[in-house]
Amino acid sequence: MLTAALHTARTRWAAFVGSFVALALGVGLIATMGLALAATLDAPERGPERFALAPVVVKGNDTLRVPTPSGDRTRTLAHPGPLTPELVHRLAGLGPTTQDRSFPVRAHGGPQQLVGHPWSVAAFAPYTLDAGRAPNADDEVVTTGWARPGSRLTTDRGPVTVVGTVTGRGFEGRGFEDAVFWTDTRAARLSPAVDQLVVAADPAAVRAAVGPDPGVRVLTGRDRRYADPDPERDAEALLAVNALLGTAGGITGFVSVFVVASAFAFAVAQRRKEFALLRTVGATPGQVRRMVYTEALALGAVASAMGCLLGAYGAPRLARRLAEDGTAPHWFAIGDAVWPYHLAFWTGLLVALAGAVAASWRAGRVRPGEALREAAAETKAMSPARWVLGAGLLLAGLGTLAHALLTDPSDLLHRKTYTSRPMLFVVAFALLAPVVVRPLVRLVAGLPARLPGAGGMLVRENAAAGVRRTAAVAAPVLVTVALAGSLLGTTATLEEARAEEVRQRTTADFVITGGPGGFGPAAVEGVRAVPGTEVSATSATELHVLEEGVALIRSEARAADPRALARTADLPLVAGRVADLDDGSVIVTEEWERHTVGSTVDVRLGDGTPRTLRIAAVMSIGTGNNGAYVTPANAPGAPVDRIDVRLAPGADTATAATGLADAARQAGGTLLTKQQWVADSSPRTKRTTRTGFLLVLGIALLYTGIALANTLVTATSDRARELALLRLAGATRGQVLRLVAGESLTVVLVGAATGTLVAALNLAGIQGALRLLDAGGAIVVPWAALGATTASCAAVALVSAVVPAALGLRRRAVDPAGLRD
Repeated sequence: MLTAALHTARTRWAAFVGSFVALALGVGLIATMGLALAATLDAPERGPERFALAPVVVKGNDTLRVPTPSGDRTRTLAHPGPLTPELVHRLAGLGPTTQDRSFPVRAHGGPQQLVGHPWSVAAFAPYTLDAGRAPNADDEVVTTGWARPGSRLTTDRGPVTVVGTVTGRGFEGRGFEDAVFWTDTRAARLSPAVDQLVVAADPAAVRAAVGPDPGVRVLTGRDRRYADPDPERDAEALLAVNALLGTAGGITGFVSVFVVASAFAFAVAQRRKEFALLRTVGATPGQVRRMVYTEALALGAVASAMGCLLGAYGAPRLARRLAEDGTAPHWFAIGDAVWPYHLAFWTGLLVALAGAVAASWRAGRVRPGEALREAAAETKAMSPARWVLGAGLLLAGLGTLAHALLTDPSDLLHRKTYTSRPMLFVVAFALLAPVVVRPLVRLVAGLPARLPGAGGMLVRENAAAGVRRTAAVAAPVLVTVALAGSLLGTTATLEEARAEEVRQRTTADFVITGGPGGFGPAAVEGVRAVPGTEVSATSATELHVLEEGVALIRSEARAADPRALARTADLPLVAGRVADLDDGSVIVTEEWERHTVGSTVDVRLGDGTPRTLRIAAVMSIGTGNNGAYVTPANAPGAPVDRIDVRLAPGADTATAATGLADAARQAGGTLLTKQQWVADSSPRTKRTTRTGFLLVLGIALLYTGIALANTLVTATSDRARELALLRLAGATRGQVLRLVAGESLTVVLVGAATGTLVAALNLAGIQGALRLLDAGGAIVVPWAALGATTASCAAVALVSAVVPAALGLRRRAVDPAGLRD
């Protein structure tokens, strides 16, 4: 059997090209993503940046630590506290100290995330002047290069003149912040609180002076990086890369198994006479199966080795692309890990063998008498095993969907769930494809079949008679269209639902937004002074609650005056009233472990302060973006970052809008109408998630093209006798080519229709979950993506079917070679 398998692979290599290319690409993608994943696991720890030359840095604690029976649970605080004046004075007795202050700045035409510092701390990065001089007056500043010396800037801290610029510092010389430096005296007036203190003294002495204060951290060595802005940004970026590559890798494995299995199954169906002849000359079913396994093993080994080479080529390019577009940190690069190559190679080999399982079983069942069969129509396309497996997967998909809707609808809105759930339906419909092929073909080709001439009728009957061929061509189209419709449709539907939530929850006519520094009391009073307005100033904060005794859960929250909030917002309450909110209570969602009105819950505020609050009201879960609400007394350190404005009855809209625009401009904010606010603030799918989905769809489309080309080239080449007979019957060369093109387009449409049905099932599940969670919004079908995917598949199918047919028709119709079986 080994000799026969190798001889078959050599003489019928065209039948294996598609499987080889698909498998090699699959292994290459797995190796590429495995190497990238290994790079995220072996990433270098980022060193200190702002305080790279500081001996010791003392900062207020920004970490919440809660003891549990399973160990301490930690979270980063939203509003860490500053150092106390007493501690600053005590540490000053140990040696020279430098006070650091970091405060947000808004500058007209400047960067969005702009931060202010005193000039003296610039030496610890170290920043060095590359133009101009250091600031000497209150209205003089130095920037990190985003504004040049001599520039006059309008900031929310007053007008200033740029007198110098410094070279950006960071990894490989890249800047890690957009900063503006004032004199130490001016910075102290702008931000009196001391955030961090550089101490030139022995670390042990500093720790002794600080004492056991849990709210203060003494940082030395590499720990000084925790004094940098957003010290966990690299870890968060690498976590996003892990999720992106993990999702893409999982779907790559699924699609490669699917395509390879489909290609092997069609190859076996095309070679049934060959297997029947082997059975006639004495081959046993086991020998035939072993021959198919040997072919798969040989193909898998060579393709996997080729895929590993592709992975070695592609991984550095993927890493560079992820770093360039900001998905991964800019230092991200591929390391020297070896295990991804082993994983990819052996996975490819297992995929090849797994794809040959069903094909080998079918090959072993071929009877010797089938060598004499001439019928083109396939009388038995569905085996009992295929019926059982297809129906079982379909019932499993419907059952798990119904179970999720009845028990935990919110689970269907999670990315991992709506990414993996379509796979059950895809495989189920692919297995049951022979059952639906004939009715779908007759539906799709019904109208062309009624047109004058025999072309439309032949297209319909040929596609309906060649069930296996039609199903094999439709299967990859089904996968791609189903993934495009399910993934892009789900994200678009969730975005629409979230936008509808924001729209329904906001009853304000205008919203004033600010930068990271927020609005001071004077700015809020300036807005309140506009006649004919009702104002609600709110702050973004966080609450932490320990659930089930071991899980420290962070919940986004907003601090608001309850009376003003009731006038400018319509919260989706299921129990309680907004008016019952006070300094000793909280409004939560049904997602909280404790969510009964009147009960109490122990929380940690944004600055880590423990509080016991009574539940005043409960909101529905919705899409998961409904946060808690507290009063400003329970949000220490949280600046006002949003001002909702509702016009009083009878107020003149134009006059009020003009006054609000002036007040917003003086406060350094932006005035938006309700419609503009909804469009601007509606939660969007994360860029890494969308990038991952586009990567997945690109992989699926690539595989679809390979599978279509392989199947149609093989099938069309094997139909040389049939096409020659059509020529002998009087058909012209153009009519035959149009017939082949019509069949390929019909089959693509059948696959697209089935894939759309799979997407519809998944989107219906998402819509049902949203309804049960009291979230609005309608199903969004990505028609443009479905159309583009179907058109791409149709183009590949046309070329793959028409070109081999045209080459085959170059022979004369009476050429004996054209009639040879």
